[in-house]
Amino acid sequence: MPYLIRNAVAVFSEAHPDATDIRLRDGRITEMGRQLLPAEDGAETVIDARGCVIYPGLVNTHHHLAQSILKGIPEGLNQGLGEWLASVPYRFWPQISPDLMYHAARLGLYEMLRSGTTTCADHHYLYHRDTTPDMEDAVWQAAEDLGIRLVLCRGNAVEKGSHKGMARHGIEPESIDQVFERMDHTLARHHQPGPDAMRRLVVAPTSLIHSSTPEALREQAAYARRHGLRLHSHLLEVAFDEVQAREKYGLHAIDYAEQCDFLGPDVWFAHLVQSDEHVIDRLAATGTGIAHCPTSNCRLGSGVAPVIPMARKGVPISVGVDGSASSESGSLLQELNLAWLIHRAMHGPDATDLSQVLHWGSRDGARLLGLEQTGELAVGKLADFALYDIDQPRFAGVHTPLMAPLMCGEPATVKHSFVNGQPVVEDGCVKGLDERQLVAEVRQGVRTLLQRVS
Repeated sequence: MPYLIRNAVAVFSEAHPDATDIRLRDGRITEMGRQLLPAEDGAETVIDARGCVIYPGLVNTHHHLAQSILKGIPEGLNQGLGEWLASVPYRFWPQISPDLMYHAARLGLYEMLRSGTTTCADHHYLYHRDTTPDMEDAVWQAAEDLGIRLVLCRGNAVEKGSHKGMARHGIEPESIDQVFERMDHTLARHHQPGPDAMRRLVVAPTSLIHSSTPEALREQAAYARRHGLRLHSHLLEVAFDEVQAREKYGLHAIDYAEQCDFLGPDVWFAHLVQSDEHVIDRLAATGTGIAHCPTSNCRLGSGVAPVIPMARKGVPISVGVDGSASSESGSLLQELNLAWLIHRAMHGPDATDLSQVLHWGSRDGARLLGLEQTGELAVGKLADFALYDIDQPRFAGVHTPLMAPLMCGEPATVKHSFVNGQPVVEDGCVKGLDERQLVAEVRQGVRTLLQRVS
């Protein structure tokens, strides 16, 4: 259905900086400007955006939707990454049913949508030797039901390795043959190769250092490039990655990644907190990107990724929420707010610029995922955007209204949101989802989960 959005306070668009109105048809933006008139034939729906500012749909480049039901686990509240992995995700995820995975994914995507996110890259790693296709299907189905763009980063572990979680909880890894057989199935059923894709598959071994082998990584890199897929993983979240790379392979972690064919413009890593000058130089030289996850890195005491020197050297920067079990939030808007602030605390008040950070969370994230048709507002681009209601007391004193949602952070209200030209949030409500029913289903599922684990 065609739409005309009119009378916004402001629109974040480099191509049309003075626009207040957006017309969309057939999934794309067809016109931007001021005082656009409704179609004479009355065939389009008109939305009054008075009191709202419009951002491109935010792009979350690293998440773990399954963790939406694992917030605030008492045992993990004051643990660093290694112990936390054993106490929280690896302790619970083997007991998560496909039904609960579906509700967890809906909950996580609900949080994404209500913060203005329209594309979510989920690093889904709930695979083991005896896993069933239903676990992955639940994630695809949740995204379909809520209308959000989903990039499924297909995790895997082919050995128990040096992280404590898998060995401690008796999780049997997949064989590399199982990984490829199962990825073939996903590739055929879900992956869309075009720049306007609603569904994408990414090859994403859960850890390069701790739960794979060099041979398996090279095979996966070759598989990805043979099929035109991107590559993703965790790297250098904590110093243990570097220690293990040196002990096991006699290489810096970044050089080990390169030896396994895991650097390049089709690769991005989550975290990279422990990046030194050598790491940054290799990332910049190869065009390898980062999903910066500041809240999770603060929450687990991992540190702060050096994205300011990275950006200065040309490393592609994007932002991810990471799993809600290590951030207790699923808001990408809040993540951008922290990214704006935390580097100022470290490097001074001119370290981050509001427009720059918003680009990290929209246009730059979309480019990193290979979705160049979204992430920015311009005629011809995909109609992915969010209307933030700033006609509220907490924004009344803001002198820079366009940047009010990013500057002020949560709580924020997305009044309307579109993905591929289709409404996914209407009048502040996420379509296709009953909030009270979701709460009841999640709480019942968590009770059952706790019974299984205890």
